[in-house]
Amino acid sequence: MTDRSLSHHPQEDSSWSRRGFLLSAAALAAVPVLLPADPTAAAEELPGFPAGVALHRSAYRNWVGEITADGLWACAPTGPDQVVEVVNWAWRHGWRVRARGSSHGWSPLTITEGTASDAPVLLVDTASHLTGLSLDSASAVRAGTGVTLEALLTYLEGHGLGVTAAPAPGDLTLGGALAIDAHGTAVPAAGEQRLPGQTYGSLSNRILSLTAVVWDEDSGAYTLRTFSRAEADSAALLTHLGRTFVTEVVLRVGANSNLRCVSRVDIPAAELFAAPGGDGRTFASFLDQAGRVEAIWFAYTEFPWLKVWSVAPTRPLTSRRVTSPYNYPFSDNVPTVVADLAGRMVSDAAWYLAPVLGNAQLDVATVGLTATLSADIWGPSKNTLLYIKPTTLRVTANGYAVLTGRDQVQRVVSEFADFYRERLAAYTAQGKFPVNGTVEIRVTGLDDPAEAELAGARAPLLSALRAEGTRPEWDTAVWLDILTLPGTPYAEAFLREIEQFLFDGYEGTRVEWSKGWAYTDDAVWADEEVLGTTIPGSFGEAVWGKAAGVLDRLDPHGVFGNAFLDRLFR
Repeated sequence: MTDRSLSHHPQEDSSWSRRGFLLSAAALAAVPVLLPADPTAAAEELPGFPAGVALHRSAYRNWVGEITADGLWACAPTGPDQVVEVVNWAWRHGWRVRARGSSHGWSPLTITEGTASDAPVLLVDTASHLTGLSLDSASAVRAGTGVTLEALLTYLEGHGLGVTAAPAPGDLTLGGALAIDAHGTAVPAAGEQRLPGQTYGSLSNRILSLTAVVWDEDSGAYTLRTFSRAEADSAALLTHLGRTFVTEVVLRVGANSNLRCVSRVDIPAAELFAAPGGDGRTFASFLDQAGRVEAIWFAYTEFPWLKVWSVAPTRPLTSRRVTSPYNYPFSDNVPTVVADLAGRMVSDAAWYLAPVLGNAQLDVATVGLTATLSADIWGPSKNTLLYIKPTTLRVTANGYAVLTGRDQVQRVVSEFADFYRERLAAYTAQGKFPVNGTVEIRVTGLDDPAEAELAGARAPLLSALRAEGTRPEWDTAVWLDILTLPGTPYAEAFLREIEQFLFDGYEGTRVEWSKGWAYTDDAVWADEEVLGTTIPGSFGEAVWGKAAGVLDRLDPHGVFGNAFLDRLFR
């Protein structure tokens, strides 16, 4: 894997300047460059394109720039009806449609690497116009799929509403988040009861209804159709991986909560991730206390950044009130020391600096938490749940969910940490440094359709948090991610070992759709056995086949797809 914007950055001297590194990050963070369409070229290449929908040329860049495409045709329909016009044009002319939100993802679910500028692929931007927000009831919100999570949560907060947990980046579009069962970190604390309208599962588990562009046999064209969560076909659309185009959803929500978030860096990994049975400050002990925990473990360090959220109706005496999100500026804006080290590693192939970078990041977090008074913050849920901006350090990531029993969380975390530490030490002993980012550990509940509070609600077929009927003791998911700079040598081989350890050791392992998986020794999303057997098997062949069948029936002409999705669902 290579990151073009990083590995080919011009250099003024033998080391990559902090300014150069930040400029690359800013370029990735910026909105896509839109080039006005040449009317003559548009008429020649896209004959008969809907006259009311403006066309332009656009680049595509995923989160780290590993998947790029230049000069693709793109458009921004002003509403769902225009989306239908565009889709029908694409079907009739043999083109494929890819919905684009903020492109904040890693896996090739939108665009595959190597997509040529003259490929019959049309990017359809959702974030420009599909952004409506309104309350459907006191506990349901209607939202366009192009709205960002920050905008959605801000709107809900203004009406006294909120969610249990959410992904950390606020720039994600709702449609993109729902397509890949995006999640936060939350399970019930000891003695905690679920509040009405809330769920401990993924955002997909909140859907009450959705409106999608699907094939209509009677009219012989694609049309808009609204699916209730109680309809059988909806189960395949709740987490659809980009195999359909959803324009609007209605979500179940509940009363907002004030959350306190306490950060600490004083517990060694050996204690936090210790084998179960002890009485130390373990990951599971914090889970029992608060239910909302995240560990961020910098490579080659011993003290993770532990974040613990707890429901706190009134401000604790020691907490600082926060009235907006993104309260860790030292993390969201790449510090000089981190930028210089990361830039040198990439430009000079100085990968041996990974331990130095890991310790520098820990030092920055330790000092930053104190300097910014952010070690103990409190406020409406949005302001502590959202904490990642596009200006943060861009790294690639793998991702898995291990379904297990709540009483087995510490065992899973401990065994994973031991294997990760042992393999990293083995690579390092050979002069190989495959990881220079973090390990991130979160825990959620599963997608229980009853929490949608809608009679007959279906479970998302392809959500990693789908409960396994034959294993009722599995009620919890441990999310495990490893982050490293794009292009890091030996990363794929190392992450392949991690992946095989999880698949071999835990029957309930599923991939995190937006991240990296299916590793070979030198590539990602490439292992044929994982793609063709392991992933379908992790859901059950019947479930996988049912989802694929529904998605094919609703899009029989394959308008919504790409070569990778064709391979995944074949």
